[in-house]
Amino acid sequence: MNDITTQNKQNLTKEKFSLGSDVIKYFAALAMLIDHIAWCFVDTYSAAGYIMHTIGRMTAPIMTYFIVEGFHYTRNLNKYLLRLAIFAADSWIPFIFMEFGTLSPFIFDEGNMYFNPMQGVIYTFFLTVLALKTVHSEKLKKPVKVLIVFGLCILSTIGDWFFFPIIWALLLDKFRGNFKKQAIAFVASSALLVTGMIALSGDFLPNSFQYGVLLALIPLYFYNGQKGRGGKFNKWFFYVFYPAHMLLLGVLRWYVLI
Repeated sequence: MNDITTQNKQNLTKEKFSLGSDVIKYFAALAMLIDHIAWCFVDTYSAAGYIMHTIGRMTAPIMTYFIVEGFHYTRNLNKYLLRLAIFAADSWIPFIFMEFGTLSPFIFDEGNMYFNPMQGVIYTFFLTVLALKTVHSEKLKKPVKVLIVFGLCILSTIGDWFFFPIIWALLLDKFRGNFKKQAIAFVASSALLVTGMIALSGDFLPNSFQYGVLLALIPLYFYNGQKGRGGKFNKWFFYVFYPAHMLLLGVLRWYVLI
């Protein structure tokens, strides 16, 4: 009886306050902007840096959630993949520019030239959709699927957020339609992934803001399964905003506020 009462209260809360996907995506974009401003201009281990990075951790899991939704709702999966591939390529130089202050992936240091393969998060999302496509393929046998997904995880190590979105997406997809199970799987996988990442860094407390990924469940809990009314503007906003804001921050970081 208590479980039923609790569930009814939760449903009532969501009826009174619910969020469409576009609103949550705009929130994710704002969180990302706050995070990138911190990376560029705020001491990572200051109180302000810690708070800003904690907020920014919500972006990747929120966008991964909607990558899964987009995978199931898209009318043309190949077109969806092509769009991600194009914007991943468009975002490569802005990402490098914001991070390293160069408009070329080739870095010259003391007479030596190095190639910088690091990619932005849209590249990682592209691999994530490929992983979902692989898992849902009816033509591939399970061992082949495992091998392909493993390969995609390796390829993701040069992308922002590494293989985190791939793991999250596969779990969110498996339990799609049951938010409680999705949340449990997300928390469990995030705890393992983040703890492992922090352990490798050797600095647990200063990097504990990485657990901020768990806060993504708050806006996602209020997702009502609907889009907004922005139409094509909302559809293209994140694709354009992502490289554009990195270019702007890069200019401010390396040419204006130096």
